[in-house]
Amino acid sequence: MAKIADIIKYEGDNSTFIWKHPCEDFNTTTQLIVHESQEAIFFMNGQALDLFGAGRYTLETQNIPLLRKFANIPTDGKTPFHCEVYFINKTEQMAIKWGTDSKVQYIEPTYKFPLSIGASGEMALSVNDSRKLLVKLVGTERVLERNQLVTFFRAFLMTKVKAYIAQEMKANAINIFEIDENLEEFSKDLQNRLCGDFNEYGVTLNRFFITTIVKPDGDSQYEKFKELHFRQYSDIAEAKLRQQTEVINAQTEAQKTVIDSKAQATKRAQEGYTYQQERGFDVAQTAAGNEAVGEFSNMGIGLGMITGVGGTVGNMIGGAVNNAFAGITEQQTTTPPQAAEMTTAFCENCGAVLSPDSAFCEECGMPVPKDNRKCAKCGYVFERPGKFCPKCGTKREG
Repeated sequence: MAKIADIIKYEGDNSTFIWKHPCEDFNTTTQLIVHESQEAIFFMNGQALDLFGAGRYTLETQNIPLLRKFANIPTDGKTPFHCEVYFINKTEQMAIKWGTDSKVQYIEPTYKFPLSIGASGEMALSVNDSRKLLVKLVGTERVLERNQLVTFFRAFLMTKVKAYIAQEMKANAINIFEIDENLEEFSKDLQNRLCGDFNEYGVTLNRFFITTIVKPDGDSQYEKFKELHFRQYSDIAEAKLRQQTEVINAQTEAQKTVIDSKAQATKRAQEGYTYQQERGFDVAQTAAGNEAVGEFSNMGIGLGMITGVGGTVGNMIGGAVNNAFAGITEQQTTTPPQAAEMTTAFCENCGAVLSPDSAFCEECGMPVPKDNRKCAKCGYVFERPGKFCPKCGTKREG
């Protein structure tokens, strides 16, 4: 005779979805204990009767109202009756692994190579309708573990996963080397597509993750494709680096030029002359290095222009220019009359070029001495401002 149970409770592990209690003979005083996150369902004659949530129950007819249709159980005795009790674990079970049973065949959208890839990952499941899961999947089985549940769902799981990955990679032209960047989006889309299939059997797909895309490493065609891809991107990276280096060098050179220009401008400001005056001084130095006035004519530089530089630059540079031209002036034995008539006059105050027969300087307004262009003693025609005649040493008038 079978032993009559006094206490009915869950004795499975936490990785089990559904567990059937081994005892099937109860009496009306048997205690039923259902833990939190569990449910218990009574079966009699193959039909699901009452569903019990968390708590402690005494198995009496008032606690099992549907049982009255099948058996007349007295409430004051210990008459045994035959039933089955299934416990359903409703906790969310995570880290349930899945993987494609075969490779996904598709044409790589960039280089049009045929490739085969696989996918694997994890998911989290929980029971949302105990009765539906028992009736549709469990039947007469005593245990439904997580691996068995994944096996039941494998057919539509594999079909939808493989079809989705191939379609998305083709539609969005996703390169196989860029697919890892899209795993999060793929996971969310697949979860939405699979939820309805799981829910039809009373199971909720709480989470779904694609964690790995299995590439065909070692395949000769794939290896050629990989080499071509990385060589192309290596060339692009090298060209980009070279371009960036050229830009940096150009910027550095420009910054150096700006710094040099600022330093030179600061030097001129400290020494009291301008860029134009500096250039004029450079020309004067070049001219002073020549041996004869004839070479100035070959250069297209007139003595009047060169000596004008000395008056414009100021005392410091003007003195240097005057000294540079002193030796050349002494070498001149005679001055043609026409040259004397065309000699340029300069203002004694500011050094500006004076118009012929002008009484006042056009730049500073200083009166122009009438005979300031000739030495009163020797008649030498002055070619630049000064206090003494460069020929006889007589103090100049005005």
